[in-house]
Amino acid sequence: MRGGDAQTGALFSYVSCEARVPADHPLRVIRAIVDEALAVLSDVLAGLYSTEGRPSIAPEKLLRALLLQAFYGIRSERQLMEQLDYNLMFRWFVGLSVDVPVWDASTFSKNRDRLLEGDIARHFLAAVVNQRRVKALMSDEHFSVDGTLIQAWASQKSFKPKGTTAAGGSDEPPDGGSTGRNAERDWRGQPRSNETHASTTDPDARLARKSDGQSSILAYAGHVLMENRNGLVSDACLTRASGTAERDAALAMLDRRAGERRITLGADKGYDVAAFIQALRQRRVTPHIAADRRVSKLGVVRHSEIDARTTRHAGYAISQIIRKRIEEVFGWKKSAAGLRQTKFRGLERVQWAFTLTAAAYNLIRLPRLLAEAG
Repeated sequence: MRGGDAQTGALFSYVSCEARVPADHPLRVIRAIVDEALAVLSDVLAGLYSTEGRPSIAPEKLLRALLLQAFYGIRSERQLMEQLDYNLMFRWFVGLSVDVPVWDASTFSKNRDRLLEGDIARHFLAAVVNQRRVKALMSDEHFSVDGTLIQAWASQKSFKPKGTTAAGGSDEPPDGGSTGRNAERDWRGQPRSNETHASTTDPDARLARKSDGQSSILAYAGHVLMENRNGLVSDACLTRASGTAERDAALAMLDRRAGERRITLGADKGYDVAAFIQALRQRRVTPHIAADRRVSKLGVVRHSEIDARTTRHAGYAISQIIRKRIEEVFGWKKSAAGLRQTKFRGLERVQWAFTLTAAAYNLIRLPRLLAEAG
């Protein structure tokens, strides 16, 4: 018998949002880990707010909503608020009942900016990886490090000689063509560098390229320290792009680690630099770095700081295999989490988003890893 197309709307409902979420849904495990981390951060979050005045959006709800944005690749906070309005699973994860109205997108953004003040993203990542059940999945001896470029929210046309303001200067293009705010530009034969030029849209962005043969883009340099057992992110940071940014960030992340025992650090050829290798050994870090023995056009083989003292051990070969898994972190952040090009401007905001998505990467992998560990 064919069922009728009757509208089943009702005045009252006695089913909660949680009842609509399957018992084996990964978000249930993630929600428990997130709640435990937020409980650790309660005092830090309380210090960001005044004890008087009208209550704001709870920072715990803000963070849960931003995690959903990373999990599901939601493009904007306006779209996030739209989905939070009708998605019962999203409401349950954030902590909103069915009849509670969602926030305005602009109000949400203003409250989110408050979390920048206390470096909450880095504290949250640390609170996640320091949980006992998560720590049991992570190695405390073997690590890998690498960097990537995060494209800035600024165009090449904004990269102008220093001293030029966004609204000032002449709109006359170099080739004498059409004028206007978005007129054609031709930079052929014109030297442009970070020493003489800067973006008027995002002054913190730098013109950079990852390797020879690639085009230069306005970007930031993102860095990740990964443990080698399950490929989870141990630490993350973002800096202005430069020729030494990757090595400087690696040392900074190693200095933030607690513990005195000797560890190993895997990395690609870009880290095979004498000063960096020496700095690692001073920190009791064994450099499992790919040897850079490129042959120049004159046939001269480049001297590598990595010799048989390191390469003769079996652990070196293992590190060279596992270190490539760090590309999975960058791949997820850029494709699934939508961080190939940041939507923010300014080093502080972009760094906050990069670190939070690093925590989100760990969270989406933990349900399966915890299930396999029993």
